[in-house]
Amino acid sequence: MNSTTPHAALSTPTTLDSFTDRIWKQLAITDKTRKNYIGAYRRYLQPTLGAKELSLITKSDLISAMEELPQQSKYQTLMVARVIFREALERELVSDIPASRIKAPRIEVKTQKFFTWEQLVDMDFGYHTDRIRFLALHGLRYGEAAALTEADIYDGRVHITKSKYGKTKTRAGVRSVPLLYPFTPFPQYQDGIAKVLRPHGVTVHSLRKTYAYTLKNSQVHVTTAAKLMGHANPLVTMKVYTQVLDDEIDKSGEAMRRYLGRAS
Repeated sequence: MNSTTPHAALSTPTTLDSFTDRIWKQLAITDKTRKNYIGAYRRYLQPTLGAKELSLITKSDLISAMEELPQQSKYQTLMVARVIFREALERELVSDIPASRIKAPRIEVKTQKFFTWEQLVDMDFGYHTDRIRFLALHGLRYGEAAALTEADIYDGRVHITKSKYGKTKTRAGVRSVPLLYPFTPFPQYQDGIAKVLRPHGVTVHSLRKTYAYTLKNSQVHVTTAAKLMGHANPLVTMKVYTQVLDDEIDKSGEAMRRYLGRAS
């Protein structure tokens, strides 16, 4: 008889990955919040800490995993870490919550022109999350979204033919765009969506800029983008295409360093 087996089972270390795999479904949160928690965990904590023993993870480990993140992503990831370690503490798997000793980053509420999709996908807007993501990935004006029904979605496309006010804003507004996110019916008025976006300094209409910027980063030609946006004049689309965000400047610097490195 192998008398060491029970002790071996008891001493098997619990990694961060194995613990989170067990608790995600047990958390008393909405499915949407759970999905966002898992997404933030997999993107920002799992790559460096997933295989590490839970009880050995320190405040410094968490700070290192999050130090390069944008403020919004850092905040959400810290909240996820606090939840994970709170659950671990309740199960007596750790002696404290290292994430609670990390100061939450200050998120400045300032007007910004639009969210990028990379920022938006990490955010939870509660009841309106799916509608906000739908607008950001299809470029509809709110009046067009409010008039949309399931019957307008077929053959892998969203067919925009009307607005809640009747006709589309211009003849160019009659268009079809690729379906990229599940459709959820929209209320007639945008007040609820505007309310959850307002603390972040963006508007409902700015989600069209998110769509245009995503088209730009996907290498979609500006004239095609204008058609997808329903712009009668491609110069309107060009205004978004010529906007340069800080991360693009950083990326251009990285690209130039790589080129210079190859040339030297």
